[in-house]
This record gives sequence, C-alpha cells and structure tokens, in this order.
Amino acid sequence: MPRPIRVVIVDDSALMREMLKDILTREAGMEVAGVARDAFEARDVIKATNPDVITLDVEMPRMDGLSFLEKIMTLRPTPVIMVSSLTREGSDAAIRALELGAVDCVAKPGGSDGQGFEATAMELVSKIRVAATARLTMRRPAAAHSVLPTPRRAGSGKRLIAVGASTGGVERIRDVLAAMPADCPPIVITQHMGPSYVPSFAARLDRLSAPTVRVAVHGDRPAQGLVLIAPGDRHLAVARDTAGFVCHIQDTPPVSGHRPSVDVLFASVAKAAGANAVGVILSGMGRDGAIGMKAMHEAGAFTIGEQESSCVVYGMPRAAKEAGAVSAELPLTHIPAEMLRAFDAVGERARTA
Repeated sequence: MPRPIRVVIVDDSALMREMLKDILTREAGMEVAGVARDAFEARDVIKATNPDVITLDVEMPRMDGLSFLEKIMTLRPTPVIMVSSLTREGSDAAIRALELGAVDCVAKPGGSDGQGFEATAMELVSKIRVAATARLTMRRPAAAHSVLPTPRRAGSGKRLIAVGASTGGVERIRDVLAAMPADCPPIVITQHMGPSYVPSFAARLDRLSAPTVRVAVHGDRPAQGLVLIAPGDRHLAVARDTAGFVCHIQDTPPVSGHRPSVDVLFASVAKAAGANAVGVILSGMGRDGAIGMKAMHEAGAFTIGEQESSCVVYGMPRAAKEAGAVSAELPLTHIPAEMLRAFDAVGERARTA
C-alpha cells in the first residue's frame, strides 16, 4: 500500500482545525500529521512531523500566513494549500500566495456551522493530492529581474509568442514577463485559473512588468508590447484575418479537461501563425497543451518546454516532450531569453525566405 499523504493543518480557529481534520481523516490515503494554531507552533510541528502538505490560514496571531509561507519556501520548501477567507478567488492575497509558492488556494466557508465547508471538501482533497506531487526548490531572496533587449521589430505583426501553464504557472509567468522589455513581442497566455482570479492576476502582472498586461477580450489584436491572458472559464484562440492576428474568446466545452485550455490556444496559433510563432509550455499538472504544441511544432514553430528541474509539477512539459512537440527544453531562468532569441530567428527566417 502506498504511504498516506501526511498533512499539517495551521489555523488559529479551533473549529476550523477540527473541520479540516474531520474532512482529511475521512479521506482514503490521507492522514493528519499534526495541527497548529499559529506560525510559531506550526514551525515545531512541521519540524517534528515532516509533512507532505501544509494547509495554511492567512489571518493568524503573531505572524500572518503569507509571511509564514515566505519563510517556509525560503527555509523548508513544502507544498502549501492556503485555506482562508482572504484567499477567495480573485483576491490579492490569493495571487500573492501563489507568487510566493503556494500550490493552490481554497476559500473558507462564510458560515460558522461547518456545513458550508462540505461543499469545498472535494476541492480541498483534490488540491492536496496535486500538492503532494509538487516538486519545490529552495526559494532565494527576490532579486531585481534584468529586462532583456527588445527584439527586432521588423515583421513583428506577423509573429507572436504563445504560453501555457497550470500548477506553478503564476510565479513562472510573473518571472518570464518581468524579463520582457516594454516593447516585447505580442504574447498570448493561457493559465489554468478560475474566472475570479484572472483580473487580479493580470492587473498584478501589469504593475510588476514593463509590457501592458490585460485580460483578453473578443476581437483583441495581439501587438508589440501587449500581453493578453485568457479569461477564466473561456478559451482563448487566435485567428488571422486581413488585418493580422485577432483573439477569439470561446464558450465551447472544456478541452483536455480544461477551460481555458492550452491545447485550444496552441492549436489555433499553429493554424493562424504556422512557423511564425514561438510556443512555451511551463509547469503544470496533466497533459493539456501537448497536442496543441505538437501541432505548432509540426507547423514549423519553435517550441520550448520547461525543464523538470525547475517545474513545480512536471506534467504538461513532460507530456509535450513525450509527444515529440518540444524543440528545446530549458530551466525557467533560461526561457525568457530563448523566447526572444527564437522570436528574432522566426523573423530572420521569414525575411530571408
């Protein structure tokens, strides 16, 4: 029998600790290794039990959960699921937690009778199972990102970069965009994310990076210096008309188990841009993006997969690599420069063809 997933619960509410403990102890393949009411108590419990996953509240006495999360990721990287009323979908706290390295977030129920949490029990258990597979590395103090040189502009309206990510993608997309110049290539992104998260995610990226970042709307045109992100619960696809590339937002059924789907974005870019595109697949659970990236690769696009060594979950990049869809596999730190190098190479190839 496989070893159960061992979870430490950190929450200052005795009621919430009992609710979480009851949910997890009833779940096959899970056990509660310990509970703590604040960060200082949690530090000792985590050291003594060495859990596979931690559930962590945000509002706690003596040290808030986000500050403790940052310490965990710096000193003892462990998969963390934030469970808090402050990490409801779309909140700044949720986006900040994901940037700091939390695998995911679950909102606490609004009521105090415990019934509300039963509705999120399945979500919590599912996210803990994913978190238990996460591969984390020691977090180093944040350093200023070096902004890369602007690529050659010639023919940039006929080229674009498409990016797909899931679990672990929030931090990776932030780091990639932080390296982009203000006049970066046109970039379109699908990140698996609930609809309430996306506006806050895009707004935060817009503040932290030089290019303009916003949620894509139907009819948007990818352009130099503009990054467009798929809205939650709708697919982002790219088409081509007489004026150039244009975004289509689709309410069609999930593809590869997801909406938005990376496969939908990549397959549309393969059709619309062919060899005049660069595809990038980052950390994520599952196989979404592998089929679409294969289509891009076969259409002549240059495709990049994140290396296992830097992924939180090496699922989507692995699936793309195994499908023969990846031109180059690189650690995250090398991907921004390679994106721009490949974008320039696409332009040079088109110019000399």
